[in-house]
Amino acid sequence: MPKPHTEESWAPFSNRIEFNFAHYHFVQVQTSADQINNALNMWAASTLHQGFHDAPWQSEEDLYATIDLICEGHVSWKTYKVKYQGPLPSGVPPKWITQEFDLCCRDANEVIREQLGDKEFDGKIHYAPYWQFENGERQFSNLMSRDWAYKQANTIAEDEKTLGSMFVPIILGSDKTTVSVATGNQEFHPGYISPGNITNVARRAHGKGVLPFMFFPIPKKVALEPLKSGMTMPEVVKCPNSHFRRAIYGLGPYIANYPEQVLLTEIVQNWCLKCLAKPDNLDGPDPILLQTQGMTEFTITQWDPGTLWDDWGMRVFTFDFPHANIHRMLSPDLLHQIIKGTFKDHIVTWVNKLIIIQHGHKKGKEIINDIDHRLSAVPTFPGIRHFPQGRDFKQWTGNDSKALMKIYLAAIKEYALLCFLDFFFICEGVRDTISLPRQHAMVHYPNGIVLYGAPNGLCSSITKSKHIEPVKETWRQASPKDPLPQMLKMIAHLDQFKTIKNKFERHGMLIGTVTWYTAQILASETLPTEESDNTEDEDKDIDECGPLSGPRVLSSIEMAKMHIYGYPRCAEELGPVINQPTLQQCIHKYLYDHYNPAALVSSSFIPVEQLPHFLSYISVYHSALTRFYSPSDLCGMGGMYRQRIQSNPEWYDGKRLFDTVLIEVENTATSINGMIPVCILLFFSFILGDEVHECAFVRWFIPANTAPNKETGMWIVKPEWTQEGEPSLAVVPLTSIVQGCHLIPQYGHTQLPEDFDGITGCLKYFFIDWACKLSTM
Repeated sequence: MPKPHTEESWAPFSNRIEFNFAHYHFVQVQTSADQINNALNMWAASTLHQGFHDAPWQSEEDLYATIDLICEGHVSWKTYKVKYQGPLPSGVPPKWITQEFDLCCRDANEVIREQLGDKEFDGKIHYAPYWQFENGERQFSNLMSRDWAYKQANTIAEDEKTLGSMFVPIILGSDKTTVSVATGNQEFHPGYISPGNITNVARRAHGKGVLPFMFFPIPKKVALEPLKSGMTMPEVVKCPNSHFRRAIYGLGPYIANYPEQVLLTEIVQNWCLKCLAKPDNLDGPDPILLQTQGMTEFTITQWDPGTLWDDWGMRVFTFDFPHANIHRMLSPDLLHQIIKGTFKDHIVTWVNKLIIIQHGHKKGKEIINDIDHRLSAVPTFPGIRHFPQGRDFKQWTGNDSKALMKIYLAAIKEYALLCFLDFFFICEGVRDTISLPRQHAMVHYPNGIVLYGAPNGLCSSITKSKHIEPVKETWRQASPKDPLPQMLKMIAHLDQFKTIKNKFERHGMLIGTVTWYTAQILASETLPTEESDNTEDEDKDIDECGPLSGPRVLSSIEMAKMHIYGYPRCAEELGPVINQPTLQQCIHKYLYDHYNPAALVSSSFIPVEQLPHFLSYISVYHSALTRFYSPSDLCGMGGMYRQRIQSNPEWYDGKRLFDTVLIEVENTATSINGMIPVCILLFFSFILGDEVHECAFVRWFIPANTAPNKETGMWIVKPEWTQEGEPSLAVVPLTSIVQGCHLIPQYGHTQLPEDFDGITGCLKYFFIDWACKLSTM
């Protein structure tokens, strides 16, 4: 590569101004051709006005032509015409039999090479299988830590031709998606590919860990054919650390929901994908046999297709690739089998039916409406969507189901939990047979985890999240008539932009603003030529939480970048303004504890006149930002996640928002595993001497019992009060905050009033929603 910061290093662009202009319009805001032409026209006018040359592009076509010249990350698409070749039925055949379909795919070998060579994965990839232990117990995490990859590597080592080669599992996924209901349910059927060597965190993160490589993924043999030769003879590939290794490919886990899995395995609907259990009694007591490649081949030779379909629930499956067993390849699917399948399709439906049967239609509808009202009244929390109509919405997404799971139990506690088991097992009796394919799939989870590792790294939520950029966003930009060719071109351009942007960032070419960078270049200032910490100003982000780029680091918290103007600067005046007259006294107590950490007497027992004096100016903030390790969520490449904690009296639409958090304290009887929930009433800072104090003014909560609630398994907490009947308040250091904590009201047996807004100060007891407590370091 040419020396960074030179004109040649920006190729095919001339400088950073051109790159940022193209990236902004094509990737960030996805402007139309007319808008690009308008921006170019204004650019040209401004240069002519100053007596300089014209703009670098005359039209959007010139800009697109420059984007076409980006070499990095380029893997082109090819289109094949496919058509039914079997015997025609009598009479007029269905349209699909005579119609031609487009199979659009990339060279799977080139896509895998592009992913393996991405330097963003350096340090986030495993070149060989490994066993992971913690306290002497084997751990289940990434794909390369599990038994399947280990056995494949052993097979490779037994052959002299492949000995020493790196095993590269090929993770596949496909999922049909609807881009527009209004224009006639236009659907696309993309297929995705990922190297199994990268970690689960890297695969879930924003980046090139999972890329689309085919549309209309039915004739998979054509799409995967480029990989076939590399499954028996090693191929040399470039790795993220810039080293070259011999690699052997192997088809690994396939990510798909149940309808997609039925197509893949060519079984009959409602049969199990992995075993031969009968569809009318999937979880019966009789021992069952697993579906295997050898068994399928045997049944094919013994029975005709009709018998296979009726008695065995299968049809002929073509075995075109070595060591490929489609029944074993299907990975556990948390989203559709557990989150949407068991929870939404079964539990929520069953609870509603139970209430109707027990209370009658009229009273039952009132209870269900009150449950919806309880769900809509749950206090706001970062990352948890609001349900203004409760659970009564038309289309459930995976995020909807996951969010509802976290608040549903508290909403139904007084209505359903006490009588649920009695009703179904005593009154109705135990069923002799049960056939729920999604729940039956959980029987095979232990074996799937042993083979492929933690399910969160192979969940269909990964492929669904990838629909947004390559399918839905590109479709919105494409012409309504025959959009797919345009979409494929945009997908290729987006991948090229990702790759070249990462390269520029690694060489320090995207530091600072465009104006600042250009001024440094014109002044011949020395600029870094290696990767620099270019963390964006997260205060500008609208989202309350989300992925955080960068490597895994220790968890941290910091104030917002700017303090809020208009507040009094002294504590004596600030307290009454925020309706907290004890603020100044609490600051005095905080200072006493801060400067006397080993004192035998707490500041609560020290007379006010003996507490340290405080006359410093105060700066008020409305939020703070926490960063922590959370690999199970949609995180950055290093598994980091950010969450903004609010303490804002005028947050949105005239409403206030005072988030609750967990404070780290001593592990005593009044704490929950060394933590206590508090409500943030104020973020503020001040300078005393040479020391900057960043603090939070909080209201304490305490556990209502010494153990979690037996019915829900959740802790119940209540606001703490002083002996005088006042709320228990304190000032704590900002660093004592662990992270946000969601408190869900315990509503009791009475129905909520229509104007209830879920404010925590109105209620006596709250559940701690541990599902919203993300993992930290």
